[in-house]
Amino acid sequence: MRRFSRYLTLSLAVAALTLTSFAQASHAAEAKKSFKLAWSIYVGWMPWGWAADKGIVKKWADKYGVAIDVQRLDYIPSIEQYTAGAFDAVAATNMDTLAIPSAGGIDSTALIVGDFSNGNDAVILKNKKALADIKGQKVNLVELSVSHYLLARALQSIKLTEKDVTVVNTSDSEMIAAFGTPQVTGVVTWNPLVEEILKRKDATSVFNSSMIPGEIMDLLVVKTDTLKANPALGKALVGAWYETMQIMSSDTPAGKEARTAMGVASGTDLAGMESQLKTTRMFYKPAEAVAFAQGKDVSKTMDYVRTFLFEHGLLGPEAKSPDVVGISFPDGSVLGNKANVKFRFTSEYMDMAAKGKL
Repeated sequence: MRRFSRYLTLSLAVAALTLTSFAQASHAAEAKKSFKLAWSIYVGWMPWGWAADKGIVKKWADKYGVAIDVQRLDYIPSIEQYTAGAFDAVAATNMDTLAIPSAGGIDSTALIVGDFSNGNDAVILKNKKALADIKGQKVNLVELSVSHYLLARALQSIKLTEKDVTVVNTSDSEMIAAFGTPQVTGVVTWNPLVEEILKRKDATSVFNSSMIPGEIMDLLVVKTDTLKANPALGKALVGAWYETMQIMSSDTPAGKEARTAMGVASGTDLAGMESQLKTTRMFYKPAEAVAFAQGKDVSKTMDYVRTFLFEHGLLGPEAKSPDVVGISFPDGSVLGNKANVKFRFTSEYMDMAAKGKL
C-alpha cells in the first residue's frame, strides 16, 4: 500500500514562495478562463482525481465557460505551489491552510468543506489501555503535523501538556517499523498506518479524531481574489464535487466502480477505500456541508488550531499572539485580526448546490 504524507512543515521555502505570490497579486484578481487545481493522495481528496479522469470536472467547467486543469502532487509541494501562485485551488487541511498560505499573507477561502477525520487519526500505546498511561512516555509522530495537533488535544483532555511527554519526530514511512521496536511505546499517526499498527495484539488506540469531531477538516481552498473575480470557477468546482459525491456514495454499480477506482489510485482496493471512508465523515450532500460550515463549532475549532500553531511558532516570527491572522466565518464574524483576514470559510457556493441553483 502506498504511504502518503498529510503533514505540516514550516520551511524557509514558504517565505520565499510568499514573496513570489505578492509579486503576482496584482494579476490574481483578473477575470480569466483557465485555472489549475492541485490535490494529493488522501481518502477525502481521491474524488478529485476520479472526477477529472471521468470528465466530470470538464463537464462542469464547460457549463461555466472555463477550463480547469486538475493535477496530483505530493501534499506539502501542492500547498507551497499554491502559495507561490502556480495553482488557483488546492486540497488542504484547515490547519495547514492557516499555517502556510494564510500565515504567509495569501488570502484563501475554504470553498468546499469535504469531510473531517472521524477516527482516521489516532494515539496508539503499546501494552497500555488508557490515555492517562501516556504520561512520561516517548511519543513518536510526524512533528508539527495533524498528528502533533491530535496529541496536544488528547493531552488537554486529561489536563496534561506536551511537557508531560517526549515527542520524537518520526517519518510516516517509518512509523510501522518503529512501533515494532522495543524502545517505541507510543505513536500518533493516520490511516492506513493506524489500521496496520492496530493489528498488533500489544497496540491499543487510546484517543482518536472521532473524540474531537470536526477539528481536522479536509477542504478545497481557493484564492479569495480569484474566486471573487471568477465566480464561475467556484460554481464549476462545487458542481463537479457534488455530482461526484452523489455517485461515489450510492449503493449502485457506478458507486462501487468509483470507490474501487479511488482505492486503487490511492494504493489499496475497494475494501481498503471503504474502510478508510468509515473513519472519515464525508459530507456527501451539500446541505450537510453548509450546516457544518455555518455551525458555531468551526470558530471554536479554529481557535484551538491557531493557538496550537502560535505556541509552536508556526504563525510567523513576528506573531505576538494567535490573533495575528484573521479568520472569517459565514455569519460574518471574525476570529483574530479583522484588518488582516487571510482565511475565510464560506457556505455560499455549497448552498447553491444544496438549493439546486448550479
